[in-house]
Amino acid sequence: MAERAVSSDPGSWWITSWLPSWCPSSQCKLKEVEERMLQPLKSKFSKQFVHISNDNKLWTLVFHGGVEGKTPLVLLHGFGGGVGLWAQNLDALSQQRPVYAFDLLGFGQSSRTHFSTDAQEAELQFVESIEEWREKLGLEIMIMLGHNLGGYLAAAYSLKYPSRVKHLILVEPWGFPERPQPGDQDRPIPVWIKALGAMLSPFNPLAGLRLAGPLGPLLVQTLRPDFKKKFDTIFNDNTVTEYIYHLNVQSPSGETAFKNMTIPYGWAKRPMLQRTGLIHSDIPITVIYGSRSSIDGHSGNSIKEMRPNSHVEIIAIRGAGHYVYADQPEDFNHRVLHVCETPEIRASGMHRLCGYEVCVLCMCVCSRVLHILLAVRLLTAQVGQQSNGRHGDQNLAMPSGPTVCSPSLR
Repeated sequence: MAERAVSSDPGSWWITSWLPSWCPSSQCKLKEVEERMLQPLKSKFSKQFVHISNDNKLWTLVFHGGVEGKTPLVLLHGFGGGVGLWAQNLDALSQQRPVYAFDLLGFGQSSRTHFSTDAQEAELQFVESIEEWREKLGLEIMIMLGHNLGGYLAAAYSLKYPSRVKHLILVEPWGFPERPQPGDQDRPIPVWIKALGAMLSPFNPLAGLRLAGPLGPLLVQTLRPDFKKKFDTIFNDNTVTEYIYHLNVQSPSGETAFKNMTIPYGWAKRPMLQRTGLIHSDIPITVIYGSRSSIDGHSGNSIKEMRPNSHVEIIAIRGAGHYVYADQPEDFNHRVLHVCETPEIRASGMHRLCGYEVCVLCMCVCSRVLHILLAVRLLTAQVGQQSNGRHGDQNLAMPSGPTVCSPSLR
């Protein structure tokens, strides 16, 4: 059975107390279906719980692949996700550098802890859990890649711990733009959606899935058949939809934190775009979108405008929707590998500039100075010869060679 979250609302405790038993799920079933999700992987990897403060633990996959000296890539999944959803990416991404993927606090197999009802405090809890996780694993610096909520948290982490982030990769990030004013919306929200939103606002986003009880797995298969299609190259059964179901019917924790970090219709209470300009200018940012995504893609352009003196790259992957890494995994993997190599190449280029190229520059400068000194010496010699010519013809026969090779210039 999943660890039970402590609810801040005493009146809702009785609901969460019996929901897990109503749902045909458990922590053991989640573990079993995750193992099936990871079974197609060919790379060697380790699995472990990384223990952090308050008896919490983060479920972690580690891929080393025998690659040394490269900055590790850390993958942060989105809302309602888990490490298993990277199944089509882990092999490719781990060929060139170490890769770490973990379930965010309150999601997947990680601890279902109690989060603050305050949006800022809940965000800080996520950020501090990532920092404690990094410290426990001894990672000095990371390339952080976050999808959806993971992108928001990766940016929040970069704000507080900039020295630990070498490159920030935001994949279809949630929570960046501000909620538009009613008059600024291209399409006004229908009244029935507003009414439904008001009715469901007291509940967690995935409460309906838990209320469905034994019908939950069928509900996921019916409402999200696209997930099965996204992974049809490695699974021909319901493994993916079963995994998504078991991820999201455990006792709500990160889900509750996410709810407390949002305002109606899924906008962030604390939009990250307002703070992106505060991220250290030395941290390159890459924003990856799917060309068919319904997520607002203008945030990438806004980030670029806010950081004129920093490296900001925007990548659109054709044929991909919000789940870019699953819709077009080969293209996604190729783009991410290229992005990850960019800081390595840049650092190597700086090293060459500070070594070989500077030495060549110094040699050129020294050569130029030497030529000037020789010219001055020759001019001085000629003036001396003209002066001495008045006193005797024997001085006209004095060769100029020794003057050039004077010991003072050797």
